[in-house]
Amino acid sequence: MDSGLGFCLFVLLRIILLATTALSHNLEADLFQDLMKDYNKNVRPMENSGDVTKVHIKMTLTNLISLNEKEEALTTCVWIEMEWCDYRLRWDQMPRSALYGNITSQLRMPSQSLWLPDVILENNVDGQFEVALYCNALVSPDGCVYWLPPAIYRSACTITVNYFPFDWQNCTMVFRSQTYSANEIELVLKQEDNYTLEWVDIDPEAFTENGEWAIKHRPAKKLINPQYTKDDLEYQEVVFFLIIQRKPLFYIINIISPCVLFSSLGLLVYYLPAKAGGQKCFMSIATLLGQTVFVFLIAKKVPETSQAVPLIGKYLMFVMSVTTMVVMNCVIVLNVSQRTPNTHKMTDKVRKILLNTLPRLLRMQMQPWTPEQDIVSEVGNGHAASRNYVYVPHYRRRSSMTLIMKAEEYMLKTSRSELMFKRLRERNGLIKSVLDKLHNGLEGGTTEHLCASLANASVDLKQCVASCKHIAVTAKQKNVFQNENEEWFLVARVIDRACFIVMALVYWIGTVAIFLTGHFNKAPLSPFPGDPKTYLPPTNNLTESGTATEYLG
Repeated sequence: MDSGLGFCLFVLLRIILLATTALSHNLEADLFQDLMKDYNKNVRPMENSGDVTKVHIKMTLTNLISLNEKEEALTTCVWIEMEWCDYRLRWDQMPRSALYGNITSQLRMPSQSLWLPDVILENNVDGQFEVALYCNALVSPDGCVYWLPPAIYRSACTITVNYFPFDWQNCTMVFRSQTYSANEIELVLKQEDNYTLEWVDIDPEAFTENGEWAIKHRPAKKLINPQYTKDDLEYQEVVFFLIIQRKPLFYIINIISPCVLFSSLGLLVYYLPAKAGGQKCFMSIATLLGQTVFVFLIAKKVPETSQAVPLIGKYLMFVMSVTTMVVMNCVIVLNVSQRTPNTHKMTDKVRKILLNTLPRLLRMQMQPWTPEQDIVSEVGNGHAASRNYVYVPHYRRRSSMTLIMKAEEYMLKTSRSELMFKRLRERNGLIKSVLDKLHNGLEGGTTEHLCASLANASVDLKQCVASCKHIAVTAKQKNVFQNENEEWFLVARVIDRACFIVMALVYWIGTVAIFLTGHFNKAPLSPFPGDPKTYLPPTNNLTESGTATEYLG
């Protein structure tokens, strides 16, 4: 009996609960039908003549998708929160409060069935001015409408390429009403906890950090354009700023480091011999072609503008200029090293500067040029009559070893008897005949016989002396010619070393100076110079949000 009574009570309670739920559902449906009755979504909610509808705006950033420098377009994923009051949707006043007073929660209504303030992104670049989804709007009993549609916007962002890839950009998202002026609706930033939200809100749980850009500042402002009147649509606008700093690690690893290392190879041509001009020019031109490839890679990344040159572009032009100067140096050094005494004459002043002073300053290991004095004593005077400056070349070990090897090879192939008597046979020539004539003259034992013998031998002696002088002069001229050739080669070496030091200093100092300029190009500490406001959430809100501070830069 007790169990049957309990079962009946349970069924009665279920019936009462289902009836209450159905009644409540019917009330919401009736309320919706009542609110939509004679409702015109094309008419602005204006209870009294001259009333201005106030629209509160807040933007929540969930993802900074990308910044296309070539197209100068910023792609973001945001939630646009808008709130306004429509007196036609109230049910907290008579006579609706008597019928629907039990409904105290917000009512979900299709946004496309309600009046909307037509707030759009003014600096849109893809023509998609509408939001991504027309989600339902929440209507409160007092008639206030809360609408939070998601949107993916592509907004125009003017790119400043001066310090690319160490740059920072100031991108804006400008919102204004498309059809209503300031006399009809007023755009204001939303207030929460007695604070005006003068910043772009970031939800740390929903935000996805961008791998290329870091958000440094995210202020928001309502701007009034004084050159327009309230009747103009351009009079008021709400602007959300995104000041972002580029993370240059990708470009350092993939573009800057290979470019610096590749360009530094152009300095290695100075380690080739001075006479290897062809190889030097070939290596330098190959480096120049590689740098041209990097220029094309950069040109595909930055916008096609003539207003500024990116930092990496300046560096590539700099290293290409250095490489061109290296090619010119190689040609000049090759020209100097191939000079001969028959075509060019080197003065003692040039020898002193290029063979004494510069090698000492450049710490080069080479034999210095020293003037050698040929003292010619005059009869009765005893002072130097003339002075000849001769460069004493440094004989290399390799030449001596070659002569020794050839001499040893000759001695191994020739017998000792042949070596001994060959020179004796050579003596039985002109000198032997001269001695024979002198010997015949000495047999007489008188001075007349000696003079006659000398007279007979004078012609042969003169020929012998003339031949010796000719041999000596020829050998001397050959030595002087070789010495001057060696001097031109050493001058080319000195010029090559001086150009190497100058180009190395110019290259590394220029590289460091250019990239230090980009390194110190940081986003400003304040979003608006001279404005003391920080345009950031209060400190306690940042603490509660946990990781929100990570996205403030």
